[in-house]
Formats: sequence, C-alpha cells, structure tokens
Amino acid sequence: MAARRLSSLLSRSLHLPSASASLGRSHGVARHINRFSTAAAVEELITPAVQVNHTKLLINGQFVDSASGKTFPTLDPRTGEVIANVAEGDLEDVNRAVAAARKAFDEGPWPKMSAYERSRIMLKFADLVEKHNDEIAALETWDNGKPYLQAAQAEVPTFVRLFRYYAGWADKIHGLTVPADGPHHVQTLHEPIGVAGQIIPWNFPLLMMAWKVGPALACGNTIVLKTAEQTPLTALYVANLFHEAGLPPGVLNIVSGFGPTAGAALASHMDVDKLAFTGSTETGQTVLQLAAKSNLKPVTLELGGKSPFIICEDADVDHAVELAHFALFFNQGQCCCAGSRTYVHERVYDEFVEKAKARAMRRVVGDPFKKGVEQGPQIDSEQFKKILRYIREGRDSSATLECGGDKIGSKGYFIQPTVFSNVKEDMSIAQDEIFGPVQCVFKFKDIGEVINRANNTRYGLAAGVFTKNIDTANTLTRGLRAGTVWINCYDIFDAGIPFGGYKMSGTGREKGIYSLNNYLQVKAVVTPLKNPAWI
Repeated sequence: MAARRLSSLLSRSLHLPSASASLGRSHGVARHINRFSTAAAVEELITPAVQVNHTKLLINGQFVDSASGKTFPTLDPRTGEVIANVAEGDLEDVNRAVAAARKAFDEGPWPKMSAYERSRIMLKFADLVEKHNDEIAALETWDNGKPYLQAAQAEVPTFVRLFRYYAGWADKIHGLTVPADGPHHVQTLHEPIGVAGQIIPWNFPLLMMAWKVGPALACGNTIVLKTAEQTPLTALYVANLFHEAGLPPGVLNIVSGFGPTAGAALASHMDVDKLAFTGSTETGQTVLQLAAKSNLKPVTLELGGKSPFIICEDADVDHAVELAHFALFFNQGQCCCAGSRTYVHERVYDEFVEKAKARAMRRVVGDPFKKGVEQGPQIDSEQFKKILRYIREGRDSSATLECGGDKIGSKGYFIQPTVFSNVKEDMSIAQDEIFGPVQCVFKFKDIGEVINRANNTRYGLAAGVFTKNIDTANTLTRGLRAGTVWINCYDIFDAGIPFGGYKMSGTGREKGIYSLNNYLQVKAVVTPLKNPAWI
C-alpha cells in the first residue's frame, strides 16, 4: 500500500513519525506500554491535538444542518465518550443531496469539462490531503480507534495514491471502433452513469471513500456519499479540501446518518442511477432489494468474508506465524478480508499453535496514539459485545482457548488478542464473520482436503497461501473460490489491484481498471456508410 506495505506495520521496531509530537498532548503518559494480559489497556490517554471543524451535512457545496435539526454523537472508542455531535441526515436530506447531485450532473460543469481538467482537480485535492496528512490521520484514529501509525503512514498516503491513480485514468477512458459485417460505421461511447449513491463502512472510512469516490469522479459522475454513523468525521474534513481544490458544488454531497433512514433512502431513491455499498452481507442483501424494488439501479457490493489462510507443510513456521498474525489481527481484526480461518498442515500444527499463542500474547494493546501500540479498541459497544459473545461460544465448544478471551480494562472497547486451536467447521467461530481479534486455527492433512474445507463457506472474498512450492501455490490459487489470493503475503492493496468477492462476499470489483466499469454506461452508435473505400 502506497510507499509502505501494511504488513510492515507489524514490526514493533517501527516508531511514530516525529510529527506525532504535535498531534497529541500526553497527560502523564506511562513509561511502558501495557500488554494485553494486564488489568487495564489504557491508564492515561493522549488527547489528540486536532480540531473537529466539520460536523454538518455537505449538500450542494455548503455545510448545512439536517432538515430535522437532529444530531447524533460520534464516540471515542478508547473511552466511549463523545467526540462531537454530527448532523443526522434522513430522507429529506437525502432528497436534497440527490437533487443537488442531479442538477450538477445535468446542468453543471463537471461531466462537461474536459477529462484533463477533472484530473487536475483530483490531483490538486490529493496534494491538499497529503499536506494535511497528520491532522487527517489523527482524526481517523480518534474516531475509529486504529493505531495512529497505521493511519498516518499507510492509510492516508494510500488515500492520496488512489486519487492520483484515478486522476490518471480520467483522460484515458474511451470507447472503441467496432467492425461491422456491412457498410456501417460502429463506435461505442463510454458515458458517465449519472448520480452515484455510495455507502461506506466504519472500519476503513478514508480508504473506502477513495475506492468509491475516485472512480466515480474520474468517469464524470456526481455523488451522494453516506458515511458510517460510527466514523463520519474524516470524510467531512477531506470534502472541504475537495472544494478548496476546485470541485464544483453538488458534485460530491455527504450525508451522515443511520442505515435504516439515510442509507435506505439512498438505496431506494428513484433518481439515483448507480449504488455502491460496502458492509455486511446481511445489509448488502437489504440494499440490493431496495435498489431492485425502486428503479432497478445497478449495485456494486463489497461484503463480508471468512477468509482462509493456508500454511503448508514446507512453511517457515516463524515467518508463517507472523504473517498469519498480521492477516487476522490487523486493524483490530476489523477487516472484511481478515485471514480468520488459519489452516495449518498437521506436520507443523503443534509448533505453529505454540508460536501463534506466544505472538498473540506479545501483541501490544492500548491507546492507539501511543508509540509502540499495535492494537487499539474495537469500534463501539455493539461490536465489542458481539466479539465477546463469539469468544464465549468458542469457549463453550470443544475448541481450545490458547490465550486471550476477555476484555481489557473497565473503559473503552479493548479486547485481548485471542487464539483458539482445535477449531471445527461446525462451530460458530468457524462459520461466522466475527470481525474482531480472534484467530481460529484448524489442522489439515492434504491439499485436496484443505481446498474443499476452505471453500465450504458462503463467503469468497480472499484467501492466503503460505508455501515454498510453486506447484502447490498454483493448485491452491486455482482451487480456492475467492476474489483475491495472496501467496506468501497478505493485505496487499495497491491501487491497480482489483478487489471483490465470490459468492455472498459481493458483486463487482473495486480498484484498478475494473472499477471504472461500475460508473460507465456503454452506448453503441451505428451510422450507415455510403460507398466506403473499405469496411
């Protein structure tokens, strides 16, 4: 990802950038970081030195209150306390935002300006985000709970990279000239689809915004974006920078609010031409139904996963332990493509389990603004309770709890890194998307067996394979029913690599050239030729 791969963030030798000193004021910060096994994850917190200046809806280039005047609190997951109160959009606000986007598409300059001019605005926006990297990263960590290092050195730079990537595509989108059987000139036009409705999740607020907004703008569309109610702050911050870069009013509109109100209104709106959603499979089904029952708008879905991470008998166990640990515990385990089913060959299984347990017990949990912290809090009380419920179900099954299994401290949403061994496919922890720091380790005997077991799920988002044997890698790559297969690596998300799932992990692809198709219509234009020199 960007200049640094996310996997590099595993190294405990990494330090926060020197700029971090200006981003937080420490009130008696402890001299050492607590491990997950201590009584409290965070005794004294760092106060982020970043201002929350944008809490209103963005409609037609202006930050405005919701029509109802209602607000909702966005919380600091380290404490459960309120960061700010944000305007709560609902049906009337979605109607206003869609009307602004429609006018901007039908009458405004964005789809009519040259693709080169659109790309210049997107590049200027990327430069502004890069200039404000540290403030944006601090806001993302504060609202989401992810480690500041991850936000500042990986996610914000990747956000910038994605917009530069799509800015590069803007003036390279074109149709084809198609040979016909008779005297006709045939060409295809690739036209913007219109008003795009986009609904993003809370686990990677900035990156999911880039995955959707970037290609939609490059293709000349206008947008209504609904942010997750848990993490509305960074989208509003960067949207202000977009208008500073010269984005015309109404091209990008942002409605913060809740799924059953604002989300449902956007999904079912008759004047939205295209819908993109990232979130749970269950919510994705509802979104698809609403889109179908309204104006049959096309829908791109990036949904849940229960991804296998397969460690073969020839593995370097120490390396495999570290990579499998990263594949699961990255971002507090709150990753749709997390390697949440760790399959280990029986010849190295016992050694792997012992070392995986030891690695989890070394994982540093605490205030994500503190130097050296690998894992912050879960996003909110609902997720916190859900994860602990799955851990209890794992305890009550015949799985072996190797370490962890409980909350940390009395404040905030911190959970111990947890490892289960001897997991069986019929257990809830093996079937369901836990979305938390819970590693489930399975034993397998041969490649055919593990392919069948890995594919025995309703999901098909991603998979990981760890082997030195190219033949084994090729067999697994072609046998696994997943949208992405990482060989001896994991969570590599370069801008040009398409991402999406098989089965109930979604439809369509995001990122790369494939994502442009989501936001284009193809029109065939046929013209007769009279006395052509050639056909």
